[in-house]
Amino acid sequence: MGGSRFTPPEVRPVEVVTISKPAPMYHPPLPPAVKGVPVEWKVLSPDTMEEYLNDLKAGEAPVNAWYSLTTKGYENLSNNVAQIQRYIQQVLSIIEYYRDLDKARQEESSSGPAQTDAGAEDR
Repeated sequence: MGGSRFTPPEVRPVEVVTISKPAPMYHPPLPPAVKGVPVEWKVLSPDTMEEYLNDLKAGEAPVNAWYSLTTKGYENLSNNVAQIQRYIQQVLSIIEYYRDLDKARQEESSSGPAQTDAGAEDR
């Protein structure tokens, strides 16, 4: 009976190579710097307030709405602004630290694998 036998091809084991590479870190751009607008300050004492009211009655002063702070209120406002400035500086320092850390890691990985003990394969 002239049949041929099927011989399956040689099966070689598959070698799986896993390369662990962290995903690049996204660094969103920083928001624009804070650009304050000028604030016009006018200190009103009882004398200057009386002068303003007299000028207002005479039609020689603009009609303004006045907001006031006590000395303690002004001190608190000043301290709050200082704390906001400190907070922003600290947050920017943290952002800079992580950006520099990521930059160092990228430079490390782009320079190739680190050379360890020379001739280690020969042992």
